[in-house]
Amino acid sequence: MLLSFEHVYLRYAPGHMVLNDVNLALMSGLFYFLTGPSGAGKSSLLRLIYQIEKPSEGRVFLFDRDTSQMRRHEFPAMRRRLGIVFQDFRLVPHLTALENAALPLRLAGASEAQVRQHVTELLDWVGLGDRMNAFPADLSGGEQQRVAIARAIVNKPRLLLADEPTGNVDEESSKKLMRLFLELNKMGTTVIFATHQQALVKKYAKPILQLKKGRLVTSLSEEAA
Repeated sequence: MLLSFEHVYLRYAPGHMVLNDVNLALMSGLFYFLTGPSGAGKSSLLRLIYQIEKPSEGRVFLFDRDTSQMRRHEFPAMRRRLGIVFQDFRLVPHLTALENAALPLRLAGASEAQVRQHVTELLDWVGLGDRMNAFPADLSGGEQQRVAIARAIVNKPRLLLADEPTGNVDEESSKKLMRLFLELNKMGTTVIFATHQQALVKKYAKPILQLKKGRLVTSLSEEAA
């Protein structure tokens, strides 16, 4: 099992329940939509998966490991098997597109030759081969998001998390981004794509995880994939 939640609760303060008894089990290789209105708990669920947050109650299993039993030094290696794309891009403003996308490789100790070759190929793949030396301020919203995608997948993660990745871009950029995520999924990466855009969800026959007020109220069969 790639990922599972067992009776997971998340509270930020007494009386402020963010996630309420969430149970799910996700298989490898599929594309999942995570839906729900603003404030339903989508971002919080993604943070639990990425191990930015810890559940107040319950257990999260990732890559067949009970994360509550893992030691602190084990988490960096696990995170390298994950990628995350934030809605607000979170690019470093004084670094170029190439340098932003290369950050995970450099932190992992890759050689400069490895970084240059792999990241150059990756930026070509996301359609930014001619923009790799541009700084974030000189890129459009869609281009910045594609840099963020390149950074998230540079370590070839098994699981890619995307938090409203099309929420801050125009319709044409949204279509291009969606094609990238679908292509990544076809190449074997499991994708959890959080969005409140119902028109986008209806367009693609993919399994849906729907949150409402912190509860997982819909989990469609993977037969929809």
